[in-house]
Amino acid sequence: MSDEERVRVPLGERSYDIVIGEGLLRRAGALTRNALEAAGLRTSRLALISNARVFELYGRTLCSGLRRAGFALSVHLVGDGERYKTLRTVERLYQELAERRLDRTSAIVALGGGVVGDIAGFVAATFLRGIAYVHVPTTVLAAIDSSIGGKTGVNLPQGKNLVGAFHQPRLVLVDVATLRTLPPREVAAGLCEALKYGVIRDADLFDRIIAHLSALRSGEAAAWIPVIRRCCEIKADIVCRDEREAGLRRILNFGHTFGHALESVTRYRRLKHGEAVGYGMLMAARLAVRLGLLPLGEAERLHRAVAACGRFPSIADLDPDAVLAAMRHDKKARAGRLTFVLPTRIGHVTVRDDVPLRIVRALLRESLRDLSS
Repeated sequence: MSDEERVRVPLGERSYDIVIGEGLLRRAGALTRNALEAAGLRTSRLALISNARVFELYGRTLCSGLRRAGFALSVHLVGDGERYKTLRTVERLYQELAERRLDRTSAIVALGGGVVGDIAGFVAATFLRGIAYVHVPTTVLAAIDSSIGGKTGVNLPQGKNLVGAFHQPRLVLVDVATLRTLPPREVAAGLCEALKYGVIRDADLFDRIIAHLSALRSGEAAAWIPVIRRCCEIKADIVCRDEREAGLRRILNFGHTFGHALESVTRYRRLKHGEAVGYGMLMAARLAVRLGLLPLGEAERLHRAVAACGRFPSIADLDPDAVLAAMRHDKKARAGRLTFVLPTRIGHVTVRDDVPLRIVRALLRESLRDLSS
């Protein structure tokens, strides 16, 4: 039996475990059945949602594990990338699940990164008014962030995740062996999201990531397991305190007000989500320095950390006014006012919605150019 660590997300009758370890895909059937039965759900039918690239790598192992546990299984593949996270994709999946005659006792398993998880979670939240689902994340970003907390959704041309629902999974299963096959860009994107947790809540985690960067980049399980566990602990604590993002949970959006806009104006084709968040964190830090909230030295520490994760695609050609317009379409904007999560030091942030647009516009003009050089 593989060594494993568990983080509990305590949400009453909707509580679930995040299981972290190596070689867990082979045990996915038993783990899934135990989790579903613990929630009072007895089912023999699962729909696996993935994309072709991920399924080719891990689908056979996961399907074999699920079938050994007695599950009947259908496989449904979606496109790879944010541009496929659409209502059109969701509608096709609804039709396929209906043709397979899935019912309210059935469950969905999401195998893949954040896009697959967001799509599968939204389908689970809305098909037959809601069925159970299990996350099997295969990217760093999905393992530490998007698979946890119940946020599901798809994009519209006007912005990211504008259509969605809160729907908690019944299990999150993180097999760190999958991280060793990730391309360097995907690892760098995930590292940025991990740094986010250090900035918002845990300076020691921030330092740990920097100290073990080489081992993390090469996918060493011994390096990744404690980082993933700590990120999951932070998110689980925040989610159980503020499941529906009424207050505290907003700090998880550090880097996202800028980042989502960068994704939107590049039509989800140029930047990976974690890369956009990396740029967004640097812009938020610059804004915090400009507002007198963050010492310049702390902003420089963050800049060095993000730069050490990897080189990102250039954003120097983007129109600052287009980025600002996309920010104003973001779902986090309230009454036309932009909400920013701004660091005051590594390990602590504050939320502000009173930043004048002229300051934001000026910051965009300089940052789009400077951060790409």
